[in-house]
Amino acid sequence: MKTENNKVTVIGLGSMGITLARLLLQKGYQVRVWNRTPEKAAELVKEGAILTRDIAEAITASPVIVICVYNHEATQNILRTKTVETLLDGKLLLQLSTISPKEAIESESWAAEHGASYINGGIQAAPTQMGQPDTPILISGKERTYLAVEPVLKVFGGAISYLGEKIAASPTVDLATLSYIYGASIGFFHGARIIESQGISVADYANIVAGISPSFGAFLKHEGHMIHTENYAITESPLRISVEATARLEQTALEAGINSEFPAFAAALFKKAHVAGYGDQEVAAIIKVLREQ
Repeated sequence: MKTENNKVTVIGLGSMGITLARLLLQKGYQVRVWNRTPEKAAELVKEGAILTRDIAEAITASPVIVICVYNHEATQNILRTKTVETLLDGKLLLQLSTISPKEAIESESWAAEHGASYINGGIQAAPTQMGQPDTPILISGKERTYLAVEPVLKVFGGAISYLGEKIAASPTVDLATLSYIYGASIGFFHGARIIESQGISVADYANIVAGISPSFGAFLKHEGHMIHTENYAITESPLRISVEATARLEQTALEAGINSEFPAFAAALFKKAHVAGYGDQEVAAIIKVLREQ
């Protein structure tokens, strides 16, 4: 598979899809676009993109097909038709939609059955953060496929993490980081309610959180290493401290009359770890509870 002819088709014109197409145009690529709602392509057409009449034309037009739609089901609905499947031989499919590890394995197998190369990607940034040297993108799939599409990927972001040939790797890491992001976000928003309950500035609170985030990231990196090595000797934070802290969070929410679902969940989880005998181990030992069925 070669990409030197500079032609790329982008399927899906949500906020991210539009951004990807625009970045390619800015780098001189010949960009074809397709979307169920053609009106979304209006601005891109003004900038030089070519709106294809149907999905068959979109597939035929370029050797590289970038897919950025809602989910795996949406991809299936678009591509898995007899007409499209006959056009896939020799194409390179770059899947940038959020899908599961199982869906990635299935997609790679399906693509191979129809003569197409397939690679999976996970974008770890918002549309406004794309195209930067530090824009993180997770990639997994056959190395030869990755090398063929690498120039296109570098248009989207400079911090590419190639995770190897196991196709499920990128969606696995993508979903794991999403778990962290959503967990942290819920905690942040609950914190905003604590702040509001005392009439303190949420903007000031947000600035403080931004300031502590790098050091907290370093702390989690350390805890991750402990899990990897199965060494839970106390080095930074005993789990028993988190038992007390999360119980205090729940009590504070109840006293303030605000939603207490998040701290109640966290407090119950740490209490379970303490009852299991992990209180005098590093806080990372909570993974032992999460490993239980």
